Amino acid sequence: MFLKVYCIALPIFFALDMVWLGLAAKNFYAKTHRILMKTNVNWAAAISFYLLFIAGLVVFVVTPAIEKGSWARALLFGHISVSLPMRPTISRISPRSKNWSPGGDGVDLIWGTVLAASVSVATYAVAAKLAAYKPLAYELYRTLAFVLWGYMTLWFLISWFKKKE
Repeated sequence: MFLKVYCIALPIFFALDMVWLGLAAKNFYAKTHRILMKTNVNWAAAISFYLLFIAGLVVFVVTPAIEKGSWARALLFGHISVSLPMRPTISRISPRSKNWSPGGDGVDLIWGTVLAASVSVATYAVAAKLAAYKPLAYELYRTLAFVLWGYMTLWFLISWFKKKE
């Protein structure tokens, strides 16, 4: 089951994150995270992180949600899986780095949370549909609404921080 769910989560995660990093927030991150926006990316580290992060979502969030038959569990634990560990990391490490931006870190925290929750619910919905757990039209609608809400929130925050510059 792990491999099947992982193969569902992988393209969902990369599609959402690449749209975010490549289109929606590219200029924002170039201003707020200059030290991280390198031309010589350590691809091994980046890919390893993404693959392990997705594996964690599948093992600790999506699979238990499928077993319980609860998209709400995928949403809640997808949110918690990022927001709780990321908050102390940001508050301790980021202020010590060059070009630190509290606004950028806030957007990072919100995006990580929205991404993990969206990927968890979308993966749950697709896996459940493939396994014929139950009809998912309502769950898919709510997932789409949540993803759109997340993007609108991030757009608002980015617009707000741009005005302050």
